[in-house]
Amino acid sequence: MIVIHYIPSIDISSGGTAAYMQLLAKELGKLVDLHVVTHGSRNPVTIENAVLHYMDSSLFGGMKREFTALLDEIRPDVVHVNGCWMPQCALAQRWAQRMGCKVVLTPHGMLEPWIVRRHYYTRKMPALWLYQKRAVVMADCLHATAESERDNILKLGYNTNVEVIANGVDVESIVMKQSWKRTRKILFLSRVHVKKGIELLIEAAARLKNELNLYEVTVAGEGDADYIDELKAGTVSVGLDGMVRFVGGVYGEKKWAVLRDADVLVLPTFSENFGIVVAEALACGTPVITTKGAPWSDLAAWKCGWWIERDVDALVEAMKGFLALTDDERRRMGLNGRRLVEAKYSSRRMADDMLGLYRRLSG
Repeated sequence: MIVIHYIPSIDISSGGTAAYMQLLAKELGKLVDLHVVTHGSRNPVTIENAVLHYMDSSLFGGMKREFTALLDEIRPDVVHVNGCWMPQCALAQRWAQRMGCKVVLTPHGMLEPWIVRRHYYTRKMPALWLYQKRAVVMADCLHATAESERDNILKLGYNTNVEVIANGVDVESIVMKQSWKRTRKILFLSRVHVKKGIELLIEAAARLKNELNLYEVTVAGEGDADYIDELKAGTVSVGLDGMVRFVGGVYGEKKWAVLRDADVLVLPTFSENFGIVVAEALACGTPVITTKGAPWSDLAAWKCGWWIERDVDALVEAMKGFLALTDDERRRMGLNGRRLVEAKYSSRRMADDMLGLYRRLSG
């Protein structure tokens, strides 16, 4: 089977979408003849087991010519488009379907209600009218990463053919922490973006300032410089400038080191179709606190973290619960988290499930 994945960017700053492509390709490329089409960037992630094609991104330039030539040359069984709201995604889908290809569209959370509402009248509504609604309607299949994302896609009423395949991590290669002795480190690790709810973490830490004495809250991730400056000013205004550290993006072994070293990962997000950093932290044996903006009810079911409402009060209570744990209790939570990821969220299982979807779609 020949499969093309189109993804606008595999730059390391793209966060979860680039990580998803990297992890999926590593396993899916062992099962199919895989081609990944993208555009140039400064720091692309490494893509294994796939042929990588860098193409012109110009809507009225070379992209159509290069993409349709590739389709004509390799004749894929399935074209898989990753992302919404960028016209290049909708056009890649349209060109593929005009040439008779079956198309899977993965929104990557970009059709979640919080995202659709954000800048709706200035950005989303014009895009829906010009190209995005048609792309969703015409997709042969939509891929959601969680039941909650599927339900939200169905509520749009554009397309009922939605398959759920969870994202995964390369759990076999992730080294788990060996000690759960308290390090007094709380970690946020993701893109620094308004949807991630970092303000909730800062406010919760301010309320618990006395309980968090000697603790360090690390905010790791890249983002808009002006927004990061606003967050830094916010920590100063609530007296946390000595507690909260903004360290920028962390990658490679440094990322795994900070995940293992943290006592807990906090992701107080407003909207997440999966939240790959949650799975990565659990695989490292680090408990997680995240909100119901992310599809992680397994945290409570598997006793490896807290799945809470999206408000400061709930986050404060969860952090109090974390602070009350003994080292042995955190160890049990860490082991439970690792077992959860091994059972449900491996990249190998993701690739197997994706191949099954492609086979059903292509007949």
